[in-house]
Amino acid sequence: MGRDYADKSYACQYDAEEGDEGQVAGWLHSCPVLSCIIYKQVTDSVNSFQTATKLRLQGFEQFKWQRRKVWQQMKSRWKETYSKLELWRHSLKKVEGNFGTGVVAYFLFIKWLMFLNLFIFLFMLLFIIIPTLVLVPQELSGNSTDECSKNYSNSSVDSSFLDWLQGTGSIERTVLFYGFYPNKLISADGVTQLYNLPLAYIAVTVVYLLGCLAVMVKSVAQGFKERLVEGEGQFYQYCNLVFGGWDYCIHNEKSATMKHKALFNEMRGCLEAEKLEEERQNRSRDEMIKLVITRCIINFIVLVVLSGALALIYYAFDFSQEELNRDYIQNPNTELEYLYKFVLEFLPSITIVGLNLLVPNLFTYLVSFERYSPVFIVRLTLLRTVLLRLASLITLMLSLKNIICDEPEGCSCEDSPKCWETYVGQQVYKLVILDFVTHILITFALNWPRMLIAKYSKSKVARLVGEQEFELSKHVLDVVYSQTLCWLGSFYAPILPLMAMLECCLLFHIKKFACLVNSKPSSVVYRASRSNSLFMVVLLISFLAVVLPVAFAIAEIAPSKSCGPFQGLPTTWSVVVDSFEQLPVWIQSILFFFGTAGFAVPVFIVLVLCLYYFYAVSAANKQMVMVLKNQLVLEGHDKQFLLNRLSAFIRQQQEHQKAMRHVEVTNRDLSNAT
Repeated sequence: MGRDYADKSYACQYDAEEGDEGQVAGWLHSCPVLSCIIYKQVTDSVNSFQTATKLRLQGFEQFKWQRRKVWQQMKSRWKETYSKLELWRHSLKKVEGNFGTGVVAYFLFIKWLMFLNLFIFLFMLLFIIIPTLVLVPQELSGNSTDECSKNYSNSSVDSSFLDWLQGTGSIERTVLFYGFYPNKLISADGVTQLYNLPLAYIAVTVVYLLGCLAVMVKSVAQGFKERLVEGEGQFYQYCNLVFGGWDYCIHNEKSATMKHKALFNEMRGCLEAEKLEEERQNRSRDEMIKLVITRCIINFIVLVVLSGALALIYYAFDFSQEELNRDYIQNPNTELEYLYKFVLEFLPSITIVGLNLLVPNLFTYLVSFERYSPVFIVRLTLLRTVLLRLASLITLMLSLKNIICDEPEGCSCEDSPKCWETYVGQQVYKLVILDFVTHILITFALNWPRMLIAKYSKSKVARLVGEQEFELSKHVLDVVYSQTLCWLGSFYAPILPLMAMLECCLLFHIKKFACLVNSKPSSVVYRASRSNSLFMVVLLISFLAVVLPVAFAIAEIAPSKSCGPFQGLPTTWSVVVDSFEQLPVWIQSILFFFGTAGFAVPVFIVLVLCLYYFYAVSAANKQMVMVLKNQLVLEGHDKQFLLNRLSAFIRQQQEHQKAMRHVEVTNRDLSNAT
């Protein structure tokens, strides 16, 4: 019965602009709540709207209006079809019904990152991987660079299961890593160079980084716009939730229950925010001084912990390199030596992942003493954890920079890897593998048993240990960190975007299990618009931080002589310079003109004028919005005044009628008495 009613309610919605009277009649016939009078009123309104003289269009204007109408109908149908075919639609609705819109925004964020990594991988596949596999690399000549490359490619390697985990052995000679790609690709006849792989390699890297930056900036701007709209409606947000929050497309009881829970969580978040704001305004001066001192001490502790964590990462990497250079480690003979070598290979990655697991819990414990609002607690914890993870990656990159030999006398220095780009890719590859394994172990080997203990145990201590909330900030950092590793290592391991895409797909289901099975709803209610903007800001900060070491390596560090598409060049960016010098003179002149003051100054002036124009338009629109708001307030006062006058008039009429009835009754009694 509930489904039939919901279907009929949904069917009652129509667009008056389409104006099909027969269709309107069909809709009204399916709605039992509408009578014939309403049907007549609706059809008259539609007919008057269609036949209005001022809305009649002819000629080209009518053609444009019809084209725009058809385009809007196509967009509407496409959105409806896409919503039905949306990936993980049922899972997202289930999460939204139990945990609210803020948490479902996190899962939408994972899905968005999955498609972003798919976009990056397609670029890598079309312009780097497929040409390398299809075309033939040029035969090596006898110069020193080609000799280094020949020695590197012909070196014997063994393959084992551990090589798949570390990216070493025969895996190092596959399309997974930078060292596999040659510097020249020629046709089958061995003469004609068909594809400039070095230029394509650097161009694809620049394009996908700029593309990621563009979509993130667009998402941040859209989130900022949504927050502005939300701020405009903060005085009537409860009315919006109560009267406009229901989804009339719901067609079963289970979905209705989920929607009820989602609306409840949204209203609870609004009430919690108002309560905390009231507590903040009622603090005394002594409480404020004590709170400021506490916050300063905690920030000092956070800085000390961050410094210690970075120092630990640096010394762990330095210790592992010293031990790996020993003879008995390079040529192990016993199983214990093999195990020790394996641990040393993963020691920097284990240190980073371990710190990423332990230190954020300390930050979460410390921030509870600072007495911030729940929203600001999430932001501050995210900021501190982002600083930890980004600083740890930058420390690892600086440690790797110390083992790179800029000017080797031969193919490479004695204690440096022959192909340092592949070595960097291997370090990031190990971080990705270890990070994903950590997610699986924590979710299924640690948190799931805790949930079972809390669910089936009657002990209060066991429940206290086993119960866990879905902490959004912690899970967001896990996903952002995985994406950061993808950006950091894609230049050195072109298959990493594919791995990141598959990891996002699996992480969606792992986090869904952690959310719906292991966790209970958080005491902090997250709102969708704030969550989306927060996710994108954190992701943008991480992107800018990891692009810097990649850009520095491209512009300043000399490529390896033994491997890669840039072998034998002074820097990676030299490919772009050489390609620019091969362009015709008139194109070079045009491009040089774009960098002169004669072009930059007029463009700057035009941009300033456009900025001032849009600022003036924005100020005028803001002023008009204020005027319209005041008019709405005045109209409300007028309506209230008229309602009061009408109520007073009705009361007077009722009193008059009552008095007249009393007089009539008195006269009737007198007449009966006589």
